[in-house]
Amino acid sequence: MSERRYRDPVHNIISLSWDSEFDRLLIALIDTPEFQRLRRIKQLGLALYTYQGAEHSRFTHSLGVMHLMNRVLGILSSRYSIPQEASIVGRCAALLHDIGHGPFSHVIEKALKVNHESWTCRIILDAATAVNRTLGNFDPSLPEKITALLKHEYKPDYISQLVSGQLDCDRMDYLLRDSLMTGAKYGNYDLEWIIQALEIDQEQDRIFVSHRGLYAVEEYLQARYYMFRQVYFHRSLRAAEGILLCIMRRAVELMQQGKLSFYVPGSVFEKILRQQETSTEEYVQLDDSDILFHVKQWMQGADPILSDLSARFLYRLLFKAIDLDLPDAERQQFTAAARRIVEDAGYDPRFYLIEDSATDVPYYRYYLSEAAEPKERIYVQLRKGSSEVCEIGKVSAVVRGLRSYQINRLFFPAEVSKQIYALAK
Repeated sequence: MSERRYRDPVHNIISLSWDSEFDRLLIALIDTPEFQRLRRIKQLGLALYTYQGAEHSRFTHSLGVMHLMNRVLGILSSRYSIPQEASIVGRCAALLHDIGHGPFSHVIEKALKVNHESWTCRIILDAATAVNRTLGNFDPSLPEKITALLKHEYKPDYISQLVSGQLDCDRMDYLLRDSLMTGAKYGNYDLEWIIQALEIDQEQDRIFVSHRGLYAVEEYLQARYYMFRQVYFHRSLRAAEGILLCIMRRAVELMQQGKLSFYVPGSVFEKILRQQETSTEEYVQLDDSDILFHVKQWMQGADPILSDLSARFLYRLLFKAIDLDLPDAERQQFTAAARRIVEDAGYDPRFYLIEDSATDVPYYRYYLSEAAEPKERIYVQLRKGSSEVCEIGKVSAVVRGLRSYQINRLFFPAEVSKQIYALAK
């Protein structure tokens, strides 16, 4: 066959041609062990505890981002002169942008204190990885150029903006994909109209949207706003994340005390539990299955806290939650009272009372500040036929109307929920 085809629930058919040397490079990157590992990492971490269909992986999302980048560059190339090198670097960066994610995506970053973006660059630059060798065989300078793009240190910058910006292929894919797989319709927006409306301001080296794309971008920003509020910050999802973080903290604590009941000696995960630095080769061995395997073993262990938390996590016996929409002083008083209830019931509040804070600052409220970089803004054509381009908030009342919000919650065992709920009355 002259094409490599992937059936995709969002984009239908993603195809790469064996006749194109650039497509062959992408196919080779997809086939590397480091990229194939993304099949074993959930795109939405523990969202499946709330939305049972959210089983999709970082692999499927990364293919989607690459596909959108291919489409966008194809459309823009018909109207503008885009350097061939920039096109290659942009397509590779779109495919590899998430290759540094650890188990359960963002969840374990908090526990292991790692940054997936740093690991992405490290994997691409490490000569020991198949990704680096594949890129280097095509062009020895590609690894450095791709990491420069991911850090917004590459020119032309409009290519970087298409990979990582306010209106990028990454967000355009994950909003639609997460909306579809969770069943939540908040993330739907008019993708086709947006990508047809994208333009390049070559003088300012930035992407902008033609006047006809304004309403589609408004819809896109609203989709992002509601997906965060209704899906990514959902209380059950956050409760599951909180329990897993407590499991990891307890396991690390027991390892330091020499009391951890189970681990695989000499394994990468042992180094993680000992909080030792891992090599790139070791890091890319980690995926969701490592976490689940150990949690299953710890459920049978001698430590009552680790055993109980592991069982709650595996069997979805999630903590209950209460929203604390209170002034700081009152919230601290409530939390202190709840801590006493948890402790009096025989639970260690370090692991059984979880304070959770989540905030989202919509596009307009943050990115219109004077400190914002141009890459962090969305620009639109002021009016049809005009050469003037302005920040979208100046012409969109819808964007200006999006409000910031912060969620403050407490999570605790169901066994003490009546007493804690009573505090709020």
